Order: sequence, then structure tokens, then C-alpha cells
Amino acid sequence: MNTEAMTPADYQRVMHSIIQRVATGPELSKNISQEEAAQGMAGILAGHVDAVQAAIFFIALRMKRETMDENKGVLDAVLNATQRVTATVDEVVDIADPYDGYNRCLPAAPFLGPLLAELGLPAVSHSAQEIGPKFGVTARHVLAAAGVPVDLSPTAAAARLADPALGWSYLDQAQYCPGLHALVPLRQRMIKRQVLTTIEVCARPIAGRKHTHFVTGFVHKPYPPIYAMLARHAGFDSGLIIRGVEGGVIPSLRQAGKYHLYQDRGELALADVDPIALGIQQSVRSVPLPEDLPKSERAGDEVAIMVDVAATAAAAAKVGMAALGGETGPTYDSLALTAALIMVQTRRAPSLLDAMTQVRAVLDSGRAVARVR
Repeated sequence: MNTEAMTPADYQRVMHSIIQRVATGPELSKNISQEEAAQGMAGILAGHVDAVQAAIFFIALRMKRETMDENKGVLDAVLNATQRVTATVDEVVDIADPYDGYNRCLPAAPFLGPLLAELGLPAVSHSAQEIGPKFGVTARHVLAAAGVPVDLSPTAAAARLADPALGWSYLDQAQYCPGLHALVPLRQRMIKRQVLTTIEVCARPIAGRKHTHFVTGFVHKPYPPIYAMLARHAGFDSGLIIRGVEGGVIPSLRQAGKYHLYQDRGELALADVDPIALGIQQSVRSVPLPEDLPKSERAGDEVAIMVDVAATAAAAAKVGMAALGGETGPTYDSLALTAALIMVQTRRAPSLLDAMTQVRAVLDSGRAVARVR
């Protein structure tokens, strides 16, 4: 049964059957097929499954551990519900930093877009206003603080990539997949991470005419092969999966780290990145939070480590713009390091050392600033 022919009653029957099988305890729970996972998720996105059953679906899958087929099925439903656009450029770099944001450092990754555009690589980043359980500072917050439009439609965002003066854009989940974004309150009430946290970064809302490149981060070791599988399934031609600070796309600045890479939809390979060998000399892992930054609290939440979102976003925007203008420091090095990895991923440079030379030249020129202002 495909989702196009399903009625609300069909979705409800499918979800009833799914819950009966996946929510029966650690020893008796059964896996479901890719098609069933897609149908269940499609029913949730369309609003045909009530919130209680939707929450059981997500938590039960997490408790028994999602299979590859279940992950792909949920992604299928998200891809079908996503308003996707092909930009009038040959290549697009898709930057999927953590949707739940940052709360231990100032995020630098929001400014990768204009830097990559100046390097000749059109780029799009995407996130949302607020995702639990972390409730951190997202790309949306930082770019809004820098005066960048953050509520563009997919079509308008794609048009920016083809503009020679811009070449990059931000796209919010509320714009490219309203049904998925509508689940944010439910996800916050569920508290714990579930399959959507993994899936949503692979929605691929804007593609290139020839190639689309996926960039995301991770913390826990099991995730790189999962992200690589999902990225291929979503149609990404290459995938760069970086062990980054707070699960983001920027590695530690003071110690060697790992990244996983596949190109031309080939095999996933593991490689090292050593910031010291690339000329980075930092005593900090990431861009530190200013000492005078105000803090805030989320009532009744013992998980979230809260920073004042507006103040943190403003601080990140200030140092991000300065780095694009050539000011050296942790933000400059953060942007240079990940941009170099992306240059290797997209075959714009034969090595990280060569890529760092190209990236530093652009940062030192200050030209990327004009792509924001």
C-alpha cells in the first residue's frame, strides 16, 4: 500500500499494527519494514495519527534501536513531505549542523556558507528555531543576528545560490517541511533523542543540477555509517561526517580528530585531521563563550544547559563577521578547518594543506564579508 492511496483510516490501522509489534518490550519487540516505517511516519506528518501514538512510535523505535530499514522508511516519508528545489547551479554543499544547537561554545559554522561561496562552492545551511532537549543556539539565531534573511521559501533560498553576489543561503525547517516542524512541541515533550534527530539533517531541501554534497557532525561512534547510509539514500553524491565539537561540523582546534568521507557514492572511509599539522595553534577546542555572557534557565528542565540565546547569537555573529573579514582567532581557524575539509570532499583541493592555503587566502582577503552584507 503506497502512501498516496492511503486514507486517514488506513494510516491509523497501520500505526495500530506497528505499535503492537514495536512496543512489546526489549525481548519481544519486532522490527518493521521500510515501507511500514514510511507509512507510519507519513501518517504522523499528515496529522492522521494522534500525538500519543506518534510518541509511542518514536520512543518504541528508540528503545529497541532503529534498524537501517526503519531509518530509511522514516526518511522516505520526510523526503516526500519536503519541498525540495534544484538550484540553477551545478553543485551545492548542504551543511546540516545540529538542529538542537550549541550551548557550550559560540557556533562558527553558520558562516561557512559565505566562505564556501567565495571559494566557488554554492552552499545552503538549514536548522530550526528551537529543538529539544538541548534548546541551544542554532544557525537560524546566529544568522538572524547578522541580518541574514532566515524565513525564505525553498525557491527563494535556492535563487540566492545562483546569485553571483551571494552564492549561499539559509533555509528553515518550518519553510521546507512544515509537517516535520509541527512536531517540535511533541519532541520537546518526549524529552529524549529519537529518530527524527538523526533523519532531519538528511532532508536535502536544495540540490545542485549535477552534484549535492552532505556535511554533518557527530559525537557518538555508531552514527557515521548511519548518516552515510541515509545520505546516499537521500541522493547525496558525497558525504562528509565530522566528529565535531558539540556534535557539529567543526572539529576540535587543539587536538587531532576523525572524519568520515565518501565520494561519488562510494565506500565510507575514515581519516584523521590534525589542526596542529595544518598550522592551527589554539589552546581552546572551539570558540569560547564570552565570560560576561548572561545565562538563562528553562523552568523544570534539568537537561538543558541554558545560555541566553539572543546574547549568544549576537556574540557569535560579531566574531563570525570579523573572521570573514580576516581577523584571526578561534572563529577564523574553525571556519578554515571545516572549509578545508569540504574543499577536499568536493575535490576542489588535492590535500588538506593545499585546501588550507586556498581558504586562508580568501579569509585574509575579507571578500566573503560582502556576501553577508
